[in-house]
Amino acid sequence: MTAQAARHIVEERPLRYPDAEATSLMTRRGWWLVVMNFLLPGSAQVLAGNRRLGRFGLGATILMWVLIVVAVVTAVTSLPVLTSILTAAVPLPWGGRIFAASLLLEAVLVAYLVLWIVLTIDTLRLVRLVRTGPGARFGIAVLSTVLLVVSGVGTGMAVSKTDAARSALGSIFVSEGPAVPPSDGYYNILLLGADSGKGRDSMRFDSISVVSVNADTGRVVITGIPRDLEGFPFPKDSPMHTLYPDVHTGHGSPTCGWTGAINQLNTELEVCRDGSRIYPDAEKNASTPGVEATKDAAEGLLGIRIPYYAFIDMAGFAALVDALGGVDITVSERLPEGGGPKYEGQPVDEWATGWIEKGPQHMDGKTAQWYARSRKTTSDWDRMKRQRQLQEAVLKQFTPGTVLGRFEQITKAGEHLVKTDIPSSMFGYFTDLAIKAKGHKVTSIELTPDGAEVDQTHPDIAYVHGLVRKALHPPTPTPTPKG
Repeated sequence: MTAQAARHIVEERPLRYPDAEATSLMTRRGWWLVVMNFLLPGSAQVLAGNRRLGRFGLGATILMWVLIVVAVVTAVTSLPVLTSILTAAVPLPWGGRIFAASLLLEAVLVAYLVLWIVLTIDTLRLVRLVRTGPGARFGIAVLSTVLLVVSGVGTGMAVSKTDAARSALGSIFVSEGPAVPPSDGYYNILLLGADSGKGRDSMRFDSISVVSVNADTGRVVITGIPRDLEGFPFPKDSPMHTLYPDVHTGHGSPTCGWTGAINQLNTELEVCRDGSRIYPDAEKNASTPGVEATKDAAEGLLGIRIPYYAFIDMAGFAALVDALGGVDITVSERLPEGGGPKYEGQPVDEWATGWIEKGPQHMDGKTAQWYARSRKTTSDWDRMKRQRQLQEAVLKQFTPGTVLGRFEQITKAGEHLVKTDIPSSMFGYFTDLAIKAKGHKVTSIELTPDGAEVDQTHPDIAYVHGLVRKALHPPTPTPTPKG
């Protein structure tokens, strides 16, 4: 090649064949290569280095952008489809399961980050810093490092959020059972709340309610069941119906006793009876005999089918509220915090460790927990109303902005908050219903004497069935004829 031909190539293709003696050219070229590597990884190699490596980097980059665009469009147009794909569980031959799509996503992100690091290092080699201006050498090196850190942090956050979501899903949705169709147009879920700390294996549920979600519209009806309610029947297909063909009654003995209250079923099945014999498939289906008995009792009381349950740990509930950034509650009555009086007649001011003041409050997790549990100066009915108020406040906080901004905190709190037998295959569908539910006001029924006028010892079961049926299927207003 003649000197003239070589000079022509250098002038026409300065990125690939630069004049190494031209400091200003090498400086401009260095800035361009670093920026191009950040904006379109692989492009620097295509223009100035190993074309095969560059084409591989460009192909990987284009594929990543296509996947991102498809994911964003799917999230906007059909979020349940995206969540169903990411939460699809694949059984393993040796037992257990994995969330294959989310695991693959993590692997792809990590692999792309490694590729980006390789391309960045190679780009700095192509820049040939020693040939750039003295001041530019430091600037180009710093810019390249900063851009790599930015891309690494962004990819690392995506991997972290994906891993947190997969871990939470794996610990919460442990059931591998099939999806169950809605019953009479609704998915009914038994919602239980209690402290599940050490030594509370046979706990009594502090909060019992049934969340009914319309399978088409997402409309939510929450029915609160007093924990001390008695006189409830079991469905005829329940194994408990053989023991209690009429209604549940209380028993007692020197070593083991329970009352007829619905929140005593857990103790009865797990301490006083052989619950595993009565409900042999409970553990296999990610449940317990006590939960299954309570589920059957709620079915008999309300007259609806309840295929799923969700247990909320009250201690973990505080962590969730903190993860959401707190909740806004209007307190109607000053409430004490603390374990209660140490002796009969002890003044509240002596045992209260703090107070929840009347009026609008932005509550952190600890305060919200006390707000849900405080009952020493009020009735169980008042406490039920406060718990329902908190449930609605937490639902309001689950906005896309809050969830995305506090994703890891929420998922970590969720791992220790919820146990459920809802299969992971239903997650995408329930996500769709949750979005639809935002457009409806939550309907609440409290089966209390001062709420729905329900007797706590001898409830009118036919009346309760009618009450629930009317709430789930409200009559359509008849249009007034014109003229």
